[in-house]
Amino acid sequence: MTAPVVRSLLETDLYKFTMWQALLHGHPNSHTEYEFVCRNAPAYPLSELVAEVERELDHLCSMSFSDDELRYLRSLRYIKSDFVDFLTVFRFQRRFIRVAADGATLTIRASGPQVHVMGFEIYVLYIVNELYFRRFDQPAALATGRARLQTKVAALQAFGQEAARRHPFEFSDFGTRRRYSGQWHDEVVQCLAQQVPEYFKGTSNVYQAMRFGLVPIGTMAHEYMQSFQAFGVRLRDFQKASLEAWVQEYRGDLGIALTDVVGMDAFLADFDLYFAKLFDGLRHDSGDPVVWGEKALAHYARLRIDAHTKRLVFSDGLDLDKAFALYRHFADRIMTGFGIGTHLTNDVGLTPLNIVMKLVACNGQSVAKLSDAPGKTLCKDETFLAYLRQVFQHHSS
Repeated sequence: MTAPVVRSLLETDLYKFTMWQALLHGHPNSHTEYEFVCRNAPAYPLSELVAEVERELDHLCSMSFSDDELRYLRSLRYIKSDFVDFLTVFRFQRRFIRVAADGATLTIRASGPQVHVMGFEIYVLYIVNELYFRRFDQPAALATGRARLQTKVAALQAFGQEAARRHPFEFSDFGTRRRYSGQWHDEVVQCLAQQVPEYFKGTSNVYQAMRFGLVPIGTMAHEYMQSFQAFGVRLRDFQKASLEAWVQEYRGDLGIALTDVVGMDAFLADFDLYFAKLFDGLRHDSGDPVVWGEKALAHYARLRIDAHTKRLVFSDGLDLDKAFALYRHFADRIMTGFGIGTHLTNDVGLTPLNIVMKLVACNGQSVAKLSDAPGKTLCKDETFLAYLRQVFQHHSS
């Protein structure tokens, strides 16, 4: 019998734990809805996976954190003991997540208390991915993947011989959610850690960080800031409220802020001298990365902050060539970091699924992201979207 896809409850992105802790402490009673979406055309209907996904979710909801995993979480200085105590007794509740077929479409919706359903996202995405790719020729895919991985290693080694910029080139693995498989992900991460440790600085995957002695990487995602659209603050102030809550929770740790919930311009309008001093840097996840980075540098300059003390983290659909180009452009002026996902963990000659599972409602009202990239906005409530655009003077789709 094939082993279950989810190997450990620790096998999720670090930012799920950091957001979870902040929301458990600040808004333990919020109720949310999350929805699965596939943005591209799969090779066969995802609805064919319904029964397998159901079985995998049954398994997920039977799991709990082991003593070793809880000890590891306690060892992270920004994870608080009462949160780990909560995780000691935590189990996912099967009744909060439903799977169905709608024609050829796979529908997955998680609905319930936020602290009980927000964690489903990453597991659902890599469950669907791994089940989907099991139907393809695995030996051929792995052979292609290994050849491409060695090409990446060679490119990194060659890049390292370039004239160095003021700040070093550093990248991390952000590829859990859309990976080809768990075993292949392990192989990729171990290869990079062994062969290019001077550039490979960690992984967003907490289970792999624990197993392989790597640094877990991550701070916040869109769902954290979007939740504040429904937490009772004036809509115009939701970004500032979310950043302030983060500062109070982490007191200087985890200082990379996400900028594209309602666009970079609206973010910078809220990211005043107070926040710019308290946060270590910014993360890019949509829109033109060069334009975004130049706006960030100009903002720091206006605030008379030395940009060499700050970091720009790029994480939007990167491959190594894009990361190298962005590094060359910015690394003499500011520290950089690169989170590379699918290009590392699902570059095996097959077309990856472009799947997401996003927060769509909180406390009975719609929430949304107004992306700097067309097509990334996910909200069915056109009235709320129009209002959000008006409040933040945002004009993208």
